[in-house]
Amino acid sequence: MARGDWRVQKTAIMVDGGFYRRRAQTLLGETTASYRAKELIDYCHRHLRDKNSNTRSELYRIFYYDCPPSGKRVFHPVLGQTEDLSKSDLYKWMTIFLAELKKQRKVALRLGMLDDSETHYNLNYDILKKLCNQKLTLSDLKREDFKLSISQKGVDMKIGLDIASLAYKKQVSQIILISADSDFVPAAKLARREGIDFILDPMWASVNPELNEHIDGLRSCTPKPRPKETCSDETT
Repeated sequence: MARGDWRVQKTAIMVDGGFYRRRAQTLLGETTASYRAKELIDYCHRHLRDKNSNTRSELYRIFYYDCPPSGKRVFHPVLGQTEDLSKSDLYKWMTIFLAELKKQRKVALRLGMLDDSETHYNLNYDILKKLCNQKLTLSDLKREDFKLSISQKGVDMKIGLDIASLAYKKQVSQIILISADSDFVPAAKLARREGIDFILDPMWASVNPELNEHIDGLRSCTPKPRPKETCSDETT
């Protein structure tokens, strides 16, 4: 194709941080915080290199949405003592990860807050079933049988507001959202009404039919996982 036949479009890439980190760990495995940050940037740039399109995409900005790690002290029911989350491996990992992203060009961090008032440990569902079926007793419980539960505040709202702002101000012609959350249906509908090409990257996770209805395309930029890991066959 001749160079003059290319159309140029401005593309904003929005990353639901919690979703990306979970899917990257599942699909790509565990790694260091610094490497995962660089891996994320490379992953986003793959979306700009679509060889099947006659449109050349220029990156407007990568928007990364997440929450800083919690440094709260939380009581662990098995250990019978309070744990300082600021000394955990996850706290250290997230601190380095976010610091690395701040150094990257054309990356904007949109950080929400963690609801520390609701932070607690939950018993894993499989373990709870075994307790109810009397296959385990309370004395059998181990540290790893519990999962830390922390709720995010403000992240989804920031994504929705940024989509609306970019669409109304005509700052981009394409938005790529890396997520699979059906809560973004109203934002996706608004963007499309404003003429935005709205692409969803669920990283091979299943997509709610309602969300699938209100996007312009699905595209994941990582190799398709094995059948036992694949949640949806709709993504291309």
